[in-house]
Amino acid sequence: MTAVQARGAQVGTGGSGLALGILSAATFGTSGVFATSLINAGWSPAAAVTARVAASALVLTIPALLQLRGRWALLRRRAARVAAFGLVAVAGCQLFYFNAIQRMPVGVALLLEYLGTVLVVGWLWLRHGQRPRRLTVLGAVAAITGLVLVLNLTGSARLDPIGVMWGLLAAAGLAIYFMLSSATDEEPLPPIVMAWAGMCVGAVALGALGAIGVLSLTATAADVSFAGHRVSWIVPVLGLSLLAAVIAYVAGISAARRLGPKLASFTGLAEVLFAVLFAWLLLNQLPSGIQLLGGAFIITGVALVRVDELRGTPGAAEQPEDAADSAQTERALARDKLGGFTGPEELPAYSELQPGRVDELRDLMLSD
Repeated sequence: MTAVQARGAQVGTGGSGLALGILSAATFGTSGVFATSLINAGWSPAAAVTARVAASALVLTIPALLQLRGRWALLRRRAARVAAFGLVAVAGCQLFYFNAIQRMPVGVALLLEYLGTVLVVGWLWLRHGQRPRRLTVLGAVAAITGLVLVLNLTGSARLDPIGVMWGLLAAAGLAIYFMLSSATDEEPLPPIVMAWAGMCVGAVALGALGAIGVLSLTATAADVSFAGHRVSWIVPVLGLSLLAAVIAYVAGISAARRLGPKLASFTGLAEVLFAVLFAWLLLNQLPSGIQLLGGAFIITGVALVRVDELRGTPGAAEQPEDAADSAQTERALARDKLGGFTGPEELPAYSELQPGRVDELRDLMLSD
C-alpha cells in the first residue's frame, strides 16, 4: 500500500468513525427526554438508569451470544476490561452524575462531566507521550467554550464541594469509557459483546446498590407524559434502552476504535447539542441564540481536533509504504554510500531505523 493509499484509507476509516460517533452522540442525547418523562411520573433517577441498563443488556443478549459462539475464551481473557467498563464506564459514570445533579445545577454537572475529554488528552500525554499539539489545544478551548454556552451557564451558580467531587468522578468515568472503548489488541471483543457484557455488569452493580439501600429505586407502572401524549411507561423505557443505550454504546465503541479516544471524546460533546435539539422538538424547549453559538464552537473544536489527527501523524501515513519499494530505496541509499559509510548517523534517514535493520544494511554494503 502506498502512502497515498494509506492516507485515503485513514480518511475513510475516520469518516465512518465520525459518522458512528455522531450517531452515538445523537442517541445518547435522547436519554434526557425519555428519562424526564419517567422522573416526572414518579421514577427515581437511579431506577430509570437501572431499567435502561438492564433492558439493554436483555436486548443485546441474543446478538452477543451469537457472536461469542466458540469464542467464550475471548470473553474470559477480557474479563478485567469488561468489569471495569461495566462498573466504571456504565454504572459508575451515571451514578456519579446523578449524585452531582442533586447538589448543583444540571448545566454545571454536565460541564464537569465533559471535562473527561480533557482528561483523555492528559492521559494520552502522561501515559503514552502523545503531547497535545496546537490544534488540539485550540480545539479543546473552543469545545469547552461552546459547552459553557450551550449549557447557558451563569456566574450566579454556587458550587457545592461534594457536588464538584461527584462531577469530577463522572468526568473520570467518561474518560475511562472512551479509553476502554478504543482499546484494541490482536483480537478485541466485538462492540456488541463489549456493550452487552458491560451492561450485564452494570445492571448487577446498580441492582446490588439498590438492594442495600445505597440507591433509591422507585418506579411506577402509571402512564407517563411524553411529547405531549399520555403513553405507557414502557415507551420511554424502550427508548432509553434501545436508542440511548443499545445503539448509543455499540456505535460509540465502534467509533472509538476507529477514531481513537481523543477524537472520539471530542465528538461525544455533540451529545449536548442533540440533547438541546430533542428537548426543543419533543419538550418545546426552544434553544437560545447563545446556545446555537455554543454549538458552532463545539463543532469547530471537533473539526480542529480532527484536522490535527490527520495532519499530526505524517509517519502514520508513510509507514504503510510498499515494502518492496522501501527495501529498494534503502539499498540504493546504501550503495550510493559505499566506501564512505562509517555509521548510521551519516544518513539521516537511517537514524529512525531499528538497530537490527541498520546492521542488515551495513552487511549489504560490505557484501557489495
